[in-house]
Amino acid sequence: MGLGRKGSSEQKNGRQRREDSPSRDGGHKCRRVCRFPLLVALLQLLLGVAVTVVAFLMLTISKSLLARETPHWAGIILCLVSIVGFILYCVTYRPDERSSVQFIVKLLYFALCAIGLVISILVVAFAGYHHAQTSSFSCMPAAEDCMCTLDPHDPIARTFYYRGVGDCREITETLALYHLLQIVLNLGQALVCAVGAFIMWKQRYQVFFAGLQIGTFQQWHKV
Repeated sequence: MGLGRKGSSEQKNGRQRREDSPSRDGGHKCRRVCRFPLLVALLQLLLGVAVTVVAFLMLTISKSLLARETPHWAGIILCLVSIVGFILYCVTYRPDERSSVQFIVKLLYFALCAIGLVISILVVAFAGYHHAQTSSFSCMPAAEDCMCTLDPHDPIARTFYYRGVGDCREITETLALYHLLQIVLNLGQALVCAVGAFIMWKQRYQVFFAGLQIGTFQQWHKV
């Protein structure tokens, strides 16, 4: 009788341990999570294209605008980041990153998302500054150009010349609106890049299974 009870208790313990171990459903869930960067890469591509288009529209107002005022370079860089995300989606998934290509692409995508986050924050800072500046301009036409100052009553105030601008409202209204759009788009881009970097970091370092082998059974603890 004692041996029978002992055997039945060991069978129950073994069943419980097998229930606690990661099942095949967990593998399918992991595959779904690994394919989630596809959505992040798609959002990065759409926002990057939008940033680039708005920047080139700003260049049509005046050729005097500097590169930091028309951040087409930021949109192009973030489009390249999204392409790496699409490549990551196409790479065959293997558990524990046994594929060197998979590990390299994940690491590259994480680094580029972090760089994209920094670039987007810089663009937001520049666009915010220029939006406040152009909204405070007092402009007047000067031949085929537009001459703007922050304080028209100050004789030594800094003067800004915008070549090829016939209507000064394009500077005080249209250009200020484009700067506001750049702030909104790059804030969204910074958020998406932060989400992409967080997903890569969490998948690599935070969620994993550590096994503790006892006898002929294997007990798994989720960390």
